[in-house]
Amino acid sequence: MNILFVTAEMDPFAKVGGLADVMGALPGALREAGDDARVIMPLYGTINTAKYGIEYRFTFQLHRRSGSADVHVFSTLYRGVPVYFLKSWPFFGDEHSVYTDWEWDSPRFTFFSQAVLVAADELAHREGFFPDVVNANDWHTGIVPFLIASRRGWDADWARVGTMITLHNTAYQGEQLGGWLFDAGVPGRHHGLLDWRGLNDNALAIGIAYSDKVTTVSPRYAIEIQYPDMGFGLEGLLRDRGADLHGILNGLDVERFDPAADTHIASAFSAENFRSQRAPNKAELQREMGLAERSDVFVIGLVSRLVHQKGIDLVAPAMRYLLAGHDVQFVALGTGDPAYEDQLWRLGHDFHWKAKVALGFNAAVAGHIYAGCDLFLMPSRFEPCGIGQMLAMRYGALPLVRETGGLADTVENYDGGPGDYGTGFVFLWEQPDALYHTMTWALETYTHRHDAWERMQERAMRRNFAWAGSAAQYQALYAEAAARHRPQGGDA
Repeated sequence: MNILFVTAEMDPFAKVGGLADVMGALPGALREAGDDARVIMPLYGTINTAKYGIEYRFTFQLHRRSGSADVHVFSTLYRGVPVYFLKSWPFFGDEHSVYTDWEWDSPRFTFFSQAVLVAADELAHREGFFPDVVNANDWHTGIVPFLIASRRGWDADWARVGTMITLHNTAYQGEQLGGWLFDAGVPGRHHGLLDWRGLNDNALAIGIAYSDKVTTVSPRYAIEIQYPDMGFGLEGLLRDRGADLHGILNGLDVERFDPAADTHIASAFSAENFRSQRAPNKAELQREMGLAERSDVFVIGLVSRLVHQKGIDLVAPAMRYLLAGHDVQFVALGTGDPAYEDQLWRLGHDFHWKAKVALGFNAAVAGHIYAGCDLFLMPSRFEPCGIGQMLAMRYGALPLVRETGGLADTVENYDGGPGDYGTGFVFLWEQPDALYHTMTWALETYTHRHDAWERMQERAMRRNFAWAGSAAQYQALYAEAAARHRPQGGDA
């Protein structure tokens, strides 16, 4: 099956959030499973074309209400996946960041979505590739399923194309897009589900209404977004599409993130030998962060965007209580809201001998935290899937998470009983006290039931988060989406 992913981000070319991680791994997993999966995205000014071997291919014209524009197509091969990039002034090509602001991102991604269909026509003519299914992602490409639905009425090729939209975070929706769509010459949307709920100008809602299938990045999140707290106004529409809404847990690139073969950490280790081989990574992390090198001390790690979603307002007071009353160390890496940066900086200042906070992001330091800390904090208020908890388990750090979204789907709560189950620690209430008491529970387990702690480490490291299982679920939904538009009695 031919699958075309349409996305605003893809690791390693342009990464802001989890969308990039999915696009950097899922297409490759699908190709390994026998599908011809390809990706199309904007060519931002931030992308180093020489570094990634991105080369110019051809140019086409996009005709819109406001006039015509030249669109330049570039491409490269990333881990076996053909990736196409669209560049067109003034929308894409010379910007200094992936996203700018609503007033400019709205017309930029409207233009990109329109250009994708023409680019696909050109690729069919030049390379013989035409999609059976187009997988849009998030609000940036939300109008793509609608544009395809419009083309089906008069274009026999597009009439056979199925569509899917994947929701990586429903908090970002591309609202009030109507004026930009009118200026771009996009025809009016008259879908009953949109008319009823007043969502005709919402890019993400348009994608949900017009796609054959709607997916999101964990089973728990697929349920949560059907309610107001996490649906952010789309919960009614999502319930309307409930029969076609599916939660598929994101995978992890287990070849890229493999502690047994990782040359960027002090000591490689596996589930078989971590008891003897993981300790040097803890010592290296302590040295790197300027903490006392003690193998016996409980080290708590945090790698996160410092924003409200991630529960940072819970971390600062809870960690202050813990540092004041217990013999622990804390290391944090992240950047984001200045108020949260200040809270963590003050924490590091006040407990400088046992807490270190690095503001910013450094992939090497992040890797050292995963490989060296004992407990990894991820107390998100909501988390569609999350990758941090998977990386922590992969590298032998037990995650402490809030019971939400993909965190609830991936972390099994330690029961403390004779059954000795669990791969981490889970709390529910969005309160600093709840986080504090869960951290003390983890500390007591580490200190007084260390054998149980190590059994949890081994269990966590053996969890299979490879993309193959998730890719198979996507394949089944792609087949269903494509089948909706095949003529009865047509080819399978």
